[in-house]
Amino acid sequence: MLDTAIIGMGGWGQKLVASVQGNNAAGIRFVSGATGRPERAEAFAKAQGIRLEASYEAVLADPAVKAVVLATPHKAHADQVIAAARAGKHVFVEKPFTMSKASAEAAVEACAKAGVVLALGHNRRFLPSTAEMKALVEAGELGTILHVEGHISGPGAIAYKAGMWRADRSESPLGGMGGMGIHMIDMMVNLAGPIAAVTVRSKALVLDNGLDDTTAGLFRFASGATGGFATLAYAPRYWRIALFGDKAHVEMRGQEQVIFTPREGQGWTRDYPTTDIERAELSAFAAAVAGGPAYLLPVAEAIHGASVFETMVFAAEAGGEYAVP
Repeated sequence: MLDTAIIGMGGWGQKLVASVQGNNAAGIRFVSGATGRPERAEAFAKAQGIRLEASYEAVLADPAVKAVVLATPHKAHADQVIAAARAGKHVFVEKPFTMSKASAEAAVEACAKAGVVLALGHNRRFLPSTAEMKALVEAGELGTILHVEGHISGPGAIAYKAGMWRADRSESPLGGMGGMGIHMIDMMVNLAGPIAAVTVRSKALVLDNGLDDTTAGLFRFASGATGGFATLAYAPRYWRIALFGDKAHVEMRGQEQVIFTPREGQGWTRDYPTTDIERAELSAFAAAVAGGPAYLLPVAEAIHGASVFETMVFAAEAGGEYAVP
């Protein structure tokens, strides 16, 4: 059992804890924690059997804690990952990994030097529907991938009020990108490979809290395929990714359905049961720490995702197409 600390005990941190706490099969349990506003987390920590420490530094100094899970503001991730690695703690960090390629590389290097496992919380990689699509791509069922379309939206940004860290444009550039859109970037990279260049437009059409609500991009993949992307931070929830090849196209509509359409012959539609993807990712992290299968998201792809995000922010501000370093 991996004795772990939860850092950041807001709504998402609590969701991560609840997904595994008390389930021995998960291979991980939360024994300690720290958060920016401890008074708001006292009752939850007590109910979950979590020691609430005064600071992140106090958590890292505890030899009983073998790993940390970071559910903290985006800009804090890089320094917190590096500090955990230097303390010899394995690290699971929520997305976005970091806010720049350079900081992502520094975090990965620190974990490699310390010999600790680093896992990034792109939980959609653990969907059965994702595994189905990836298997089709790898088997060549689509032929040459020509184009990719990805869209993820939801109304969460309307709740971001002045004083909340998520309402800070430096924490939430490009509207819904940090909270939602980065998941779709990872999905596109996972299924279609590295993104080589981006063009981005981002603006506020309805929100008045200082954040963008409409973000869209055109991508060029390293393979030569084109891509289209959108994330809306004040719209009904929506998830869709589709890959178009010269032999077939495949679409994930919602997170539990895959539709396969060949150029010739009969297609199919498959539905999958709802998966607790938070439990799945944390269990995979614990298994990797225990010497089991490597975590599903390679660190090179984590770095690339940070680089794409950084380039998208720049492209939106500057206009035009920009290469992803």
